[in-house]
Amino acid sequence: MRKISLILAIVLVLSLVVGSLCGCGQSKMTKVRLNEVTHSIFYAPMYAAINLGFFEDEGLDIELTNGAGADKVMTAVLAGQADVGFMGPESTIYIFNEGKEDHVVNFAQLTKRDGSFLVGREPDPNFTWDKLKGKTIIGGRKGGMPEMTLEYVLKNKGLEPNKDLTVLTNIQFALMAGAFTGGTDDYVTLFEPVATSLEKEGKGFVVASVGKESGEVPYTVFSAQKSFIEENPELIQKFTNAIYKGQLWIEDHTPKEIVTALKPSFPDTDEDVLEVVIKRYRDQDTWAKTPVFTEEAFNRMQDILQEAGELSKLAPYDKLVTNEFAEAAIKILKN
Repeated sequence: MRKISLILAIVLVLSLVVGSLCGCGQSKMTKVRLNEVTHSIFYAPMYAAINLGFFEDEGLDIELTNGAGADKVMTAVLAGQADVGFMGPESTIYIFNEGKEDHVVNFAQLTKRDGSFLVGREPDPNFTWDKLKGKTIIGGRKGGMPEMTLEYVLKNKGLEPNKDLTVLTNIQFALMAGAFTGGTDDYVTLFEPVATSLEKEGKGFVVASVGKESGEVPYTVFSAQKSFIEENPELIQKFTNAIYKGQLWIEDHTPKEIVTALKPSFPDTDEDVLEVVIKRYRDQDTWAKTPVFTEEAFNRMQDILQEAGELSKLAPYDKLVTNEFAEAAIKILKN
């Protein structure tokens, strides 16, 4: 009986030790709830960072959810349902201008151009923007970067939205492709891989790149509430390090290699579609080379907001952007 009791005691002690060791291993990983504006190959450096273990190397466990729109991502961040929001920085300006004290701050930039493409119902290799006169485009949510950048391009091409052509802004971002294929509108702006998938199905054809025509714009960035950044600087630094690793990796690898890295994030998308999309985004110089968000880019974005009639007053760059973590990431990875 004594022997059995001794064996049981040893087993109990061993189980506690093993459990304690396992617990220690798990405690090294910090969960980060990341809410993305949409799920698109447009954000290739982020998916590369996730799938290649760059976040894990920094001790971060990413819980990724799709907000399906910048307004919904911002709501999740403000409600404490997401630690980090990945969206257009215009949303942070709107919130700041509303007078919110614990406003949302942008700390790392990922893309530097619009990621949408103009899709028509027929192939048009000789497309020119004046062909849009009298036509209808499904343009996205009013006040969102996709719709505002589209209008910015249209005006630069001498076309006045809702005068020379109609731009629909009453269709939710996630429903735009379905509305186009099921309706009678002439054009739609779509992100990838949706645009190329429609081409493959013969339901739509890319005729122009909005990003190529718009020039460089701080299109999507990582943001968090000011209080969260102040309370978790180490976490934000590690997050930014992983993003910069993803940017460097994308810059240094071929489209085929990028396809392999991104495939886990797009399991239902054919590899040939992924490769076409990656080449398309790379050719137009879509991705930022570093996470630094410059004042020049911030001011250009505000110009677009003003032109769209969506900006009540200019917001201060130094309150809405911090490059502390981006600059530190560059120094860390250079050493």
